[in-house]
Amino acid sequence: MIEVTEHTLDVERLLCSKLGAKASRVPKFIVRWLTKLIHQDELNDFLWQSKGLVGSAWLKACIAYLGNKIEVRGLDNLPSPDDPKRYTFVGNHPLGGIDGVAIGSVIGERYNDNFKYIVNDLLMNLPGLAPLCIPVNTAGKKGRGLPALIEAGFNSDSHIVMFPAGLCSRKIDGEIHDLPWQKTFIVKSVKTQRDVVPMHFSGRNSERFYRIADICKLLHLKVNIAMLYLVDEMFLNRGKTFTVTFGKPIPWQTFDKTRTPKEWAKYVEDLVYELPKETGI
Repeated sequence: MIEVTEHTLDVERLLCSKLGAKASRVPKFIVRWLTKLIHQDELNDFLWQSKGLVGSAWLKACIAYLGNKIEVRGLDNLPSPDDPKRYTFVGNHPLGGIDGVAIGSVIGERYNDNFKYIVNDLLMNLPGLAPLCIPVNTAGKKGRGLPALIEAGFNSDSHIVMFPAGLCSRKIDGEIHDLPWQKTFIVKSVKTQRDVVPMHFSGRNSERFYRIADICKLLHLKVNIAMLYLVDEMFLNRGKTFTVTFGKPIPWQTFDKTRTPKEWAKYVEDLVYELPKETGI
């Protein structure tokens, strides 16, 4: 566990952990820009205020710090806390920050923090969140141990929370929508006999974010520059009200051989985007 200090987050230290010796080549003005972009001082202020909190308590403190309000619909669709089965919760990822925090706070409260996120490994730098995470390196080559980590998560006694697109939503044909969902949650849920709970989160990032993402795609950049702006986007969304909608669990037996795992993933993705319509959002 990372010891929380008044300077828990440090851009220079993060660069060294990711780039090693190459970090010394990063110009100082870039380091200063990144420090400002990720709101380093404000994040450290929150981490200091919330030190000692872990899991859903930390997630709720994060929501309170940002002044967001979360409306929950379809709560009666969630499996009972007394249900001995373990589930896979999957949903869209429009914001890349507060959406994961909000969903985790709801699931954590209902199931006494008995769940694990499969998330970007950078989030392991947040002490209150790290115990809930199965880290994935999305910035470079995935470690050899990654499949084993995911396998262990699905074989555990914890619920799994995933955003199958892997990245937060983009603006596609004028609408905010996830990139195509990956099939991992289908394959692993069938293998471990976990029913799948679909969930939808309302919200969007700024036009600036989508322009940057489009430019990165146009230039075929290997580095996900847009990701650097996600913390700033989270602060731009301060004080807003968002809605999370839960659908009814889909039995794992549904995902049979009549479709490929990739096709079943698309089926669930489409179902998720129908949830707000069903509840009149």
